Amino acid sequence: MVVIRLTRGGAKKRPFYHIVATDKQSRRDGRFIERIGFYNPVAAANENGLVLSMDRIGYWQQNGAQLSPTVERLVRQYTKAQAATAAAA
Repeated sequence: MVVIRLTRGGAKKRPFYHIVATDKQSRRDGRFIERIGFYNPVAAANENGLVLSMDRIGYWQQNGAQLSPTVERLVRQYTKAQAATAAAA
């Protein structure tokens, strides 16, 4: 089964996460199928803290991929922010 989840990168005490589509049995930071976006929880105010490719997430979900709980929360947060940006424009 394919799952969309986070893989950790970055330095010690400076986490950086890639959002990837991967096989459920592979290790957290191991092999992945496709990199879909990134999440930087310690981003400065002028940096992008969350970037997602929503079309690729939709593609993987149509093909049976499951979202991890954290990625599901991030997707909701991202779509809410995009809707607010579109409404302001």
